[in-house]
Amino acid sequence: MERSGPNLLGTTCVLAVQDLEQSVAFYRDKLGFETTWTDGGWHALRRGAFSIMLGECADDRSAFETRNHSYFAYIDVKGIDLLYHEFNEKGVEILSTVADKPWGQREFAIRTVDGHRIMFGEGIPG
Repeated sequence: MERSGPNLLGTTCVLAVQDLEQSVAFYRDKLGFETTWTDGGWHALRRGAFSIMLGECADDRSAFETRNHSYFAYIDVKGIDLLYHEFNEKGVEILSTVADKPWGQREFAIRTVDGHRIMFGEGIPG
């Protein structure tokens, strides 16, 4: 059933980073993102349907310092085990190994070079 009115079409996460060059290299080289645009202290990247904007805030507290508030995204994935092995081979800091969860998801978590944390999950069939 199609809903009339406005539709939300996508999500872009916006993160403050202390060293834009280092962060862009991490998302590109370790996580497999591609640049979509860059301008004046901002850098946008995308992998599949997930997009992110990084803004350089060299003097702000890092995500490492915020601890419990450093999770910013749960990304739905098809091929979670392949992604887990890809990140593991590239030396990404994996916080939790890929595992089936009682809520019907197969998940793992990583930490970025800035201390932000991302959870990846795939629905378990059945």
